[in-house]
Amino acid sequence: MLQKIKTFAIAALSATLFISAPIQAVTPSPQMIEQFKSLPASEQQRLAKQYGISPSVLSGQGSQSGQIAEATPIPARQVQAKEQQADSLDFEQETKKGELSFFGYDMFAGEPTTFAPISDIPVPSDYIVGPGDTLNVQLYGKDNREYTLTIGRDGNIQFPELGPISVVGHTFSELRAYLGERIQKQMIGVESNITLGELRSIRIFIAGDAYKPGSYTVSSLSTITQALFAAGGVNEIGSLRNIQVKRQGQLVGSFDLYDLLLKGDASKDINLRSGDVVFIPSVGGRVSITGEIRRPAIYEIKSNETIDDVITMAAGVNPGAYPKRSSIERYNNNGLKSIVNVDLTSAKAASKLAKAGDFIRVKSASTQYEDAITLVGAVVRPGKYQWYQGQKVNDLLPTIWGDLAISADLNYALIIREINKFGKIEVLQFSPGKAIAQKDHSQNIELSPRDKVILFNYDDSSINRYQLNKLVQNRAKKIKSLSSDSLIGTDLFKAGFKSMNIDAAGSMLHKASIGGVVIPGSDKELNEQEQLIGDEVSKMLSNLFDDRDLIKLSGSMSREELLFPIISKLSQQSSPSEKVQVIAISGKVKNGGIYPLATNAKVSDLLVAAGGLIEGAYTNRAELTRTENSDSLSDIKHIHVNINNALNHLPSDDLLLEGRDMLVVLTTPEWQERKSIEIRGEVKFPGMYNIRRGETLADVMQRAGGFTDYAFPTAAVFVRESVKQQEQLEIKKLADQLRRDIATRGVSKDGTVVNYSEAQLMLTDLENIQAVGRLVVDLNAIQVGIEQADLQLEDKDILYVPTTKQIVSVMGEVQHPSTHRFKEGTTLDQYLSMSGGPRERADSDRTYIIKADGSVMMPKQSFWFSSKAALTAGDTVIVPLDTEYKDNLTLWTQVTQIVYNSAVALATISGL
Repeated sequence: MLQKIKTFAIAALSATLFISAPIQAVTPSPQMIEQFKSLPASEQQRLAKQYGISPSVLSGQGSQSGQIAEATPIPARQVQAKEQQADSLDFEQETKKGELSFFGYDMFAGEPTTFAPISDIPVPSDYIVGPGDTLNVQLYGKDNREYTLTIGRDGNIQFPELGPISVVGHTFSELRAYLGERIQKQMIGVESNITLGELRSIRIFIAGDAYKPGSYTVSSLSTITQALFAAGGVNEIGSLRNIQVKRQGQLVGSFDLYDLLLKGDASKDINLRSGDVVFIPSVGGRVSITGEIRRPAIYEIKSNETIDDVITMAAGVNPGAYPKRSSIERYNNNGLKSIVNVDLTSAKAASKLAKAGDFIRVKSASTQYEDAITLVGAVVRPGKYQWYQGQKVNDLLPTIWGDLAISADLNYALIIREINKFGKIEVLQFSPGKAIAQKDHSQNIELSPRDKVILFNYDDSSINRYQLNKLVQNRAKKIKSLSSDSLIGTDLFKAGFKSMNIDAAGSMLHKASIGGVVIPGSDKELNEQEQLIGDEVSKMLSNLFDDRDLIKLSGSMSREELLFPIISKLSQQSSPSEKVQVIAISGKVKNGGIYPLATNAKVSDLLVAAGGLIEGAYTNRAELTRTENSDSLSDIKHIHVNINNALNHLPSDDLLLEGRDMLVVLTTPEWQERKSIEIRGEVKFPGMYNIRRGETLADVMQRAGGFTDYAFPTAAVFVRESVKQQEQLEIKKLADQLRRDIATRGVSKDGTVVNYSEAQLMLTDLENIQAVGRLVVDLNAIQVGIEQADLQLEDKDILYVPTTKQIVSVMGEVQHPSTHRFKEGTTLDQYLSMSGGPRERADSDRTYIIKADGSVMMPKQSFWFSSKAALTAGDTVIVPLDTEYKDNLTLWTQVTQIVYNSAVALATISGL
């Protein structure tokens, strides 16, 4: 029986809920309430929670007419921003215009399901009671009793001892006074306390441009805003500023929601009565406002509202605004847009009427600082500083230890000064140490408005660049990796300043090779460094003095990076009649490169800028190259300068510099940097040996004490860096030639197509070969004193004297490439047989032997060396591939030979 009652109750409740309006309170019948009470408590709670019914209604604790359904979650209703009618061009302001949203509509960003206003607020004294309201009457005195009286449909209450009393049309305060007076008269000795209990529900109508217009049952205490929430708010074409309440056809009040949203004023949010109509008319004129405003949005305006009123709605302008240069886009009588410039700070603009469709742009202030000093580089606190009249360098930087970085160069710093309103600059050079510590008048320069003061690190290699490289990598996504030393590479002449037309011939412009010959000491990674110089990095460095992040990290920048924006600016402001105001220095100086030409700079100033001379500099003579222009031609002039005299400020040599001057500090004749070679293996004293220019291998071998008893000088390996570079270049050239042959030759002699995949595989193998740089030497001949066998040494040479070998290796196209123990009298054919003999695709006629000393012997090209001749210990037999077996790519023979020879060489020096 219990299960049948439960099933019937659930079905009845479900039917009632589905046929009821989603916002109205559910009114269960008495039969449903009795059935609900017969269910278990847990089932009652589940049904009440699932169907949004108050348990107090179903349990009979309150009046049916006094309950409003509890609120359920309201799904989000997205209020879409409406794009203004604008050009389709993707300008930033037009994009912002489309992003503006209508102000105030997001207050109702929910679709209504049910709505329950707060019912426990104090009842106002002017509240008019009506049918359905409940009165709680407490009697005390001679008799103590409590009554709960409900106003019936006839407007009467049934008071047990006083009979029916008509209360319809009375306010609550009037009703309370009337009932209290009557109880006091008719019930002697009894006092009363009268309060309102459960309130009645009223039915109202919401019409016009509401989100969900219709009829709603709400609490009798509901106001206009609560009714709007019940209906989901205002539609996007509805007005927020003229919400009307009509009662019996008459307008009884209107409400401007902007008063509530902008001022918090709800005084006109009147209470509704049963039958009231909340009418939302269509929106009036709208004005858009964007830019440097606190609350950019689209606002609804009333007639006679001004631009100043719109600014007030938008909460005013931002601190970074420049309201004097604002503008209004407005449609004219011809249907075209017109621009009206307004000064929002003037009284005239404040009183200017706003028109529907206006688009107000509040412009931003300039990001430039007025009369500020910019301090960057090797200082403790880089940034922007106030300028004042009479300010000098030591006022900006009072102390060396407290204001300069520990790595700061105390001899060289720059001031960049604007000399006219067009941004043209000049450069002033000074010594921070003399200006701050000694207060030297000539160095303690007086500062001007907008000066940029730059201090440099004495040694760029010691600075920590982690944070700087991280910042640049985050901004310049195109750059795969960053050099740990510089953002713009080490060769400024080649990488960053091609536009200056400065010929950086000589040591400043390194090339990997000249005519295919490797130049020792050249910059092999120049191409990799050039790849780091992208547009993003150049732009960032050009904006160094305005970029807060870069200014903060400027102490981690190298000398070249700090000079980059200055030299770029000087290059841009040059003209055909005026040389670019940059100079260069190279040779035996600490920091060679391009420098800005400071005002009245001399040779000594350029030497100071480059960090001074380094060991090996020739001070009696340097070469100054100068470009001299005339009306018809340009000429180059070379001037000899005595560095000693220049550093002592003698006018004859401490010349005044001109734009494009290049100073080369020469090297002392016969000067030699520290050079060394390494001897390993079976010598009496292996190790590193310093060498002088012209020293030979025989000399160093004598210093090493000669060979040990276990030395095998015939198989000695001599490796030289310059030979390695040359071999690597030849391998690259061969790979390029093979690539061209693969692309141009498609068919072999027999008409078959070349196996492209195999050719590419061999090409890959060739490109991955690392050159060894082995040079064939005859140590036995050198040891007995034959001068023709001796050779001069170079820096980083390596000599390896192995232990006596007793093996012969067979490699290449044989059945089983292997290494055999050397046996006296064993011939070439016998060693080949021991390795299984040649393969089918082997070229037996071209078999050759790589001797232990690295030389190559062809068996059939020497009458004393035949296939039956004996080999010596340490030899390697190579059986090459028959190129005709594959195709007509004649380079395959060379490729095979290089692969085999490299393998043999690497195996030979594996102990290095």
